[in-house]
Parts: sequence; structure tokens; C-alpha cells
Amino acid sequence: MEISVSVDDPDDPRSLEVELDFPREWLEFTDPANDSHVIKADLTWLLSRWTCIFARGCHGIVKGAAANGCCSHGAFFTDGDDEKRVKKAVKRLTPLTWQHHRRGFSNWTEMDTIDGENPARRTAVQGPGKPCVFHNDATFPGGGGCALHGQALRDGVHPLEYKPDVCWQLPIRRDQDWSKRADGSQILVSTLSEFDRRGWGEGGHDLHWWCTSSPEAHVGSQYLYLEYEPELTALIGKAAYGKLAELCAKRAELGLVAPHPASPAQQLKLTPRA
Repeated sequence: MEISVSVDDPDDPRSLEVELDFPREWLEFTDPANDSHVIKADLTWLLSRWTCIFARGCHGIVKGAAANGCCSHGAFFTDGDDEKRVKKAVKRLTPLTWQHHRRGFSNWTEMDTIDGENPARRTAVQGPGKPCVFHNDATFPGGGGCALHGQALRDGVHPLEYKPDVCWQLPIRRDQDWSKRADGSQILVSTLSEFDRRGWGEGGHDLHWWCTSSPEAHVGSQYLYLEYEPELTALIGKAAYGKLAELCAKRAELGLVAPHPASPAQQLKLTPRA
């Protein structure tokens, strides 16, 4: 497989991104722990070599703010439980670990709207045009990047325990819907796919750069389904992830018919982890 990319401006990182529509391979199976739960997974995405390159070549979603990565805006909470979990983690931060501790400790959320109509709560930002209040500058003595992420690592837990749902789930998109079968039975369908530009709504197309479509971020040392084992397990459950990993490994041995165009062909033939 050869990758052909048309570059209009070689200085524009977006020019390297692949198109959003291309052939994908999908897998569907029943959760071993729950026969009313069906998993639909995008193998093209889960068997890609994507990896987070924050502070390692990430161009950021806002032009001129590469150091902010995808933290240039506040993160909306999925529900009350999400906000409560983050609130508990915030209490573990100190001025030595959170650059904006004094400003944000008692005021780290703001009201906004996702659809332009309905109010929703999200993490606050440092000011107009500035990043999330939890984003530490690279020069901050306590460590740059997400203060919640850094605290989780210091506490010896996975960052998904402390960060807002949307932050730790990226770049995996999980959609869940109840579906009625022809025999009248109902199943919960969890769909795992790539969180591409369209995942952000109309505004996603205006992002300065988005990593899932860029070959620059498809440089991981292992398949995405392996690198994101904790996140995928949290999204679909331990038993379902075990089955997903088993089926992904088998598909990897055979070789994908529709590999991700951002993952170079020579990097796709990896040996799945035993």
C-alpha cells in the first residue's frame, strides 16, 4: 500500500492529514459477560499505529498554541459522576503541582454550551483565548501539561481515574444505543470508532490540526488496541476487552484489507502482544 498525499502548503501541518472518508473494516461480537451487550469495533482504527505525540511534535488544535495540544479549550463533563470524580482529584492538587491552583481551586468550572442553546458545565479556561485551567506551562517547575494527568502518575493510578471523560477517552469515540432486533429482543450496542474531526461537530473542521488523521501521529510502537487497553476496558468492560483483543490479534495476523491510510504500510506488520 502506498500513501499519496497532496500538499498545498508544506508548512501547514493540516496538509498532511488524510481524507476523512476511506474504507474501514468493522468487527461485531457479543460481550462474553452480557449477552444483551454487543460491541461494534472499527478495526481499521484499533489496528492503526496512532499514538499521542503531545509535546513530541503535536501541532495543537489552535494555530500558534502547539504547546497546549488539545487542551486549548475547557472539557465538557459527560454527567454529574464525571464532574464529581474530577472534583475529588482536584483536591489532591497543590500549588507545587498545579500552576493555577490559587486562581482555580475554588473556581475551576464554568458554564458554557455545546450546541449553542443548552447550558453545560465544563472545566474553566485561564482566560479569553487561553487553555484549560488545568494546563501547566512547559516551564512550570511542577511539570508541564495536564495537572490532573501528572497527579495521577504521581499517585500511581491511570490518568483516566482523574481526568474528565472526554480527555481520557480521546481518540476513541464510544457511542451507545439500544437496538431492537427482529425477534423483539433489545440489545445495547457500543460502537468504538475513531474520534476524527467530525467528532467535535461542525467546529471540528476548523481545528488547526487534528492528530488522528495525520501520519505524524501514527508512529506508535504497538497497535492502538494494545496501547489503549485501560481506556477500552473502562469503556466496554474487562471481558469484552479481552474478546476484542483476541479478535484484533487474529485479524492482525491475517493482515487488514483496509488499513488506516495515515499508518504507513511498512509499520502495520507488527507482532501482536502475547
